Amino acid sequence: MDSNAQTVLADLRAKRYAPVYLLQGEETYYIDVISRFIEENTLTEAERGFNQVILYGKETPVHVLLNHARRFPMMAERQVVIVREAQELQDLGKEAGQKLMLDYFRRPVPSTILVLCHMHKTLDKRKELGKMAEQLTTCLTFKRLYDNQLPDFIEEHVASRGCSIEGGAVRVLCESVGTDLSRMVTEIDKVLTAKAPGYRITESDVMTQVGMSREFNVFELQRALIAQDQAKAVQIADYFSGNTRKNPLIMIVSFLYGFYSKLYALGSASSNGDTAAVNALKINSYAMRDYTTALSKYSVRKLAECVSLLKDADLRLKGVNSTSTDERQLLRELVTRLIRQV
Repeated sequence: MDSNAQTVLADLRAKRYAPVYLLQGEETYYIDVISRFIEENTLTEAERGFNQVILYGKETPVHVLLNHARRFPMMAERQVVIVREAQELQDLGKEAGQKLMLDYFRRPVPSTILVLCHMHKTLDKRKELGKMAEQLTTCLTFKRLYDNQLPDFIEEHVASRGCSIEGGAVRVLCESVGTDLSRMVTEIDKVLTAKAPGYRITESDVMTQVGMSREFNVFELQRALIAQDQAKAVQIADYFSGNTRKNPLIMIVSFLYGFYSKLYALGSASSNGDTAAVNALKINSYAMRDYTTALSKYSVRKLAECVSLLKDADLRLKGVNSTSTDERQLLRELVTRLIRQV
């Protein structure tokens, strides 16, 4: 878990509260976790009726929000005001609204806990409100994780549920779900539904959950291409082509393009001794094995040709440079040509 989120949650559990929490950034998972904890644990059930207010930015002018924040609690030590989608506050982008908010940040009401859930973006630091927010509030900014940070997050979340997970299962989750942590947690929790503590999540569990065939999936296609197993690659390509509603070919090509373009960048950087560029690719440890194996078989020039083939396939699937695209034949030709580039 993000270290700043851990610190704030530890303070909240110890009932050490700040008057204003500004939770912002691209990664909304931690914003939801912290705001939900405050909503569910700060007040007793009896206190919430009069002392907890949930507002939505799109429906709320700043002055209305601050009227709520400046109220005093009724028959309770404190009140909680949570603003969901705070980035949509009607006049937060205007000078007058920003001045009102900044005045409150400077003189918050001690008995109010104001939580601003500023989703997907951050306050503009070119303006005074954005500059001063970090000094005047408990401000946490959450960025999306890099690919190489995902395995630790997955293993940590699974461990928090009292279970463990196989490396192959981690890899499939990383590749199929990506860096959307909210969806990642949802998929893991679904796998663990009704499972006893100590359960070990397998690759098969994850594939079943995300709706993948154990034998015919994009990861197996990638492995077949790396292994130069043309028969297997064509077999999987035909399986995809026979059910394009469940397996959109443009998504298959996009996945392979991501793999080969990263492979090309990795090969180019490695051949030039550019370790900084290699590190900047942020490839997770479970996927690196495939990249290392593939690099031992492809030259940088061949990888450039593979990327070009995939770009061309993407355009043809979108109807560019092709009057009548036979998708089945296109994918067959593509995987065959990718293997021949080795």
